[in-house]
Formats: sequence, structure tokens, C-alpha cells
Amino acid sequence: MLTRLKTQVPLFSMNSYTKLGEKLKLSGLSLASTHSHVIRLGRHNSKMAVCIAVIAKENYPLFIRSVPVQNELKFHYTVHTSLDVVEEKISAVGKAMADQRELYLGLLYPTEDYKVYGYVTNSKVKFVIVVDSSNTSLRDNEIRSMFRKLHNSFTDVMCNPFYNPGDTIQSKAFDSIVSAMMVQAS
Repeated sequence: MLTRLKTQVPLFSMNSYTKLGEKLKLSGLSLASTHSHVIRLGRHNSKMAVCIAVIAKENYPLFIRSVPVQNELKFHYTVHTSLDVVEEKISAVGKAMADQRELYLGLLYPTEDYKVYGYVTNSKVKFVIVVDSSNTSLRDNEIRSMFRKLHNSFTDVMCNPFYNPGDTIQSKAFDSIVSAMMVQAS
């Protein structure tokens, strides 16, 4: 992977990155990614979703996964409350442009701990991604990219002749795409 700071830093072991991070912290810098200085470490993925949900047209969950699992009920509530905001944005966009609407709804609402983003397909299936608020390096175009990957994977699930529309999603391929977007609990 490409590693850059103000000067080129060769690839080291994880222990060396920890020592480098401590030295930078002492000098007032950090390993956080900025526009021109990006550090990508093994477990520190730029895609930091803590919850991903797929909601059917009729507003029941087709798929929901959260990390850590202990907060699952909290994330179910967060996703459920975001549906009102999704409906408001859909109706506002629907009035502006009847058939040429933007699928990405953007930031639905921030909380103290999380930011909730939304996306809706042409068939009114909603995707909700909850991101940790402390992750300031995650940009809007990365969120859009996550939603595109999720939508493409969802389309693959729908094209499966053995999937009954409206059933919960139990595809291993879909699950692996979602797992790649999630924060790795450490």
C-alpha cells in the first residue's frame, strides 16, 4: 500500500507504525489522513461503517449488520428513526425532479456519536450506513462509493433466481461486501 507523509516513509511492521505514530503525536502531528497525506494501515480501513442496513420499500429490514454486536439494538433504533428523514428527502427530491432524482441522499442526521447516511434505489429500497462521528477522514465521495458497492451487490442478490424478493438477505457474497465496509472490532 502507498504510505506518504511529508516525506516518503518506507513500509514497516505494525510495531514501527505505532512508534512512528507516537513520535508524530509528540511533535503535534498525527497519522490521521488529510487531503495530501494519507496513511493506510492494515486494520485501519478508510471505510468505517459501524452499521449497514437494507430496508425494503415497505420499511422492514431486509438486512442489518452492526459492529460491535452489543450495540445492535441501538443501531436498529438509529436505522428506524432515520427512515422518517429518508421519506422527507425522497418527497422533497421527488417534487423537484420527478424521474431524474439523485439516489444518494447524503447525511440524514448526525448524532453525538454517529453520522447517518442514506441512499434509495429506483425501486424504493433504502440503504442506511451509520458511521462513527470521530472518523473525520471519511469523505462524501467515499460514502457514495460505499453505497454504489452496496447497491451493486444488492442488485446481484436480486438477480439470483433462488432469492425471493422481500425475504431477508442471506447471501454470503453480499455479507462479504458488507463485512469489508465495516469497522474491524479490535
